[in-house]
Amino acid sequence: MKRDIWTFLLFLFLATALWYGHAMQSVRNTRVPVLIQYTGKPGAIGLRSPGLPDTVMIEVRDAGARLNTYHRDPLRLTIDLRSYIHGEKGTIRVPSDALRRSISDILQGTSRLIETKPEEIICDYFTEQEKSVPVVFAGEVTPAREYQLVSGPVLARKRVKIYGEDKSLNSIDTIFTEPAVLNDLTDTTDTRLPIAIPRNVRIETDSIDVRIITERFTEKKIIVPIHVRGVPEGCHIRLFPKEVEVNARVGISNFQKVQPADIKATCTYSHEYTDKLDVEIQYTNPYITSAWAYPGTVEFILEQ
Repeated sequence: MKRDIWTFLLFLFLATALWYGHAMQSVRNTRVPVLIQYTGKPGAIGLRSPGLPDTVMIEVRDAGARLNTYHRDPLRLTIDLRSYIHGEKGTIRVPSDALRRSISDILQGTSRLIETKPEEIICDYFTEQEKSVPVVFAGEVTPAREYQLVSGPVLARKRVKIYGEDKSLNSIDTIFTEPAVLNDLTDTTDTRLPIAIPRNVRIETDSIDVRIITERFTEKKIIVPIHVRGVPEGCHIRLFPKEVEVNARVGISNFQKVQPADIKATCTYSHEYTDKLDVEIQYTNPYITSAWAYPGTVEFILEQ
């Protein structure tokens, strides 16, 4: 029984090998892509949508073995556009005979070109205008617990150049990055974000580097006197207490850079009947991210 199975498998293998060998030698048609690269386009020339095709499909006739090489290693064609661009605007037209001739030149000698799709390459072009616009981070940044932003998001470039027709450029005042969500940051983060490119516009770069710096924060306690605004002329006000403890949130690296002179505690006297005044905290030191007073209210006596 086993001998019959092995005999069957042997004949099956031989038949498959004969069929494959015949297929590799037989002449037939197949469709393969031709990848196109364009050169010679002036930098100020823009292409109208949908632009120039990057692939042309062709039907070619040859032996199976040769056709298989086209599938394994796609054909590549370079088209120099300098002879097709004349003036500030017009139409790039690579006619069918020129396209077929160029493709035939890169085929093997035994291959025959049957058909190309598209038959010719056509695209309108125009002279682009240039405009410099600011680029802005679009997204959300959240430091990890007990961390705060030190700086950022800081973009490597503040402005970028865009190119297109006047009617397209006039409607654009700002370019944004693609929306990004960066959470739980605990250290300096460098990332590269794509730029959201408006329709009918070309941009000098399609992405931009962004840096975000975070660090652990702490609280610095500082005792400062309370100043009162709006006291009626000829009157004197006594506060209880007359000083307040301020908790200032600051990054660890800048802890020593925060001094009492950076913080001011004030109350505003109100003519309405009340026996307490709210304490307001103001600070000028850029290293302080927030500050609050304890207590938040003080009692007072108005003396005339």
